Amino acid sequence: MHSRFIPFAALALLAAPAHAAILGSDAAVCTNPAASAVLVRIEGFKARTGMVRVQVYSSTPGEWLAKGKKLRRIELAVTPSGAMDVCIAVPGPGRYGIAVRHDVDGEGKSGWDDGAGFSRNPALSLLKLKPDFANVAVPVGQGPRAIDVVLNYRSGFSIRPVAIRPAGHN
Repeated sequence: MHSRFIPFAALALLAAPAHAAILGSDAAVCTNPAASAVLVRIEGFKARTGMVRVQVYSSTPGEWLAKGKKLRRIELAVTPSGAMDVCIAVPGPGRYGIAVRHDVDGEGKSGWDDGAGFSRNPALSLLKLKPDFANVAVPVGQGPRAIDVVLNYRSGFSIRPVAIRPAGHN
């Protein structure tokens, strides 16, 4: 009988607790240890309204965040609570950049109240809303790659994650 090798990261994804549902039209891909995908855990929502959009870009120079150059997009309604685990398939092993946008009012247009985040969570500012690809690139091999993305929102003259309140504080 042949033993199949399953990468450690894939085992961790397959053993994820039942309450951490994998969302999106590519969800089944993230349970397949032979498929290339990114499992994006999105955290730090300032409101549980609207839509969240996850886009993946290749490492081709000039295509990072360029209009019409995304490889794939998954768009979902924001869940009522907790982090959102969204699976997005990629064409195969390589380096990819992930961009996440929280459209707070769900109208499909970018607004000052909307949030954004990127793979590797680079610092953002009002003068630098789009990080360089080198600061967001993540290697993806055979099997799902899990990453965390913390959303950032405009707060006065800065862009930053929402302050997390300890339990029991309003």
